[in-house]
Amino acid sequence: MRDLHMTHGGFYRHFASKEDLLVAAFGEDANGLSGKMLSVVERAPRGGQLKALIDAYLDIEHCENAADGCPVAALATELARRPPSSKARLAFEKILKERTARMAKYMPGVTQKEQEAKARMLLSAMAGTLTIARVLTDEAAMRRFLDDAKKFYLQAVSQ
Repeated sequence: MRDLHMTHGGFYRHFASKEDLLVAAFGEDANGLSGKMLSVVERAPRGGQLKALIDAYLDIEHCENAADGCPVAALATELARRPPSSKARLAFEKILKERTARMAKYMPGVTQKEQEAKARMLLSAMAGTLTIARVLTDEAAMRRFLDDAKKFYLQAVSQ
């Protein structure tokens, strides 16, 4: 808030509710982190897109920057406490569907349904990994945790 020269009250006044703030934040993510991840994947060599995606998502910089990071990892537990019909949960679910649809085309699989299932599982697993890694206080342990997860997910999804 200080960098924007705003008070908390001045900031929150722009939104009718916390729900509206969360919905707006998810819209920003579509242009922020998702765009960065997509760019990393598109620049990867053919056949290396999945590894590039996993490496970028579980990168130490992404882990250490929760404020500009993935809203799935940051907000899923908060949103689970809201009613299923809340605007924020519906917006979050929309982002999940969009993100997994984009990820699915890089997943191995015989059918699109299989690729989409792998993408959903990979995204949810990586978000959980990122959430736990952010709690670790020892940076070396955090790095090992992320590196182990990268290897595990690449192997698991490739089967």
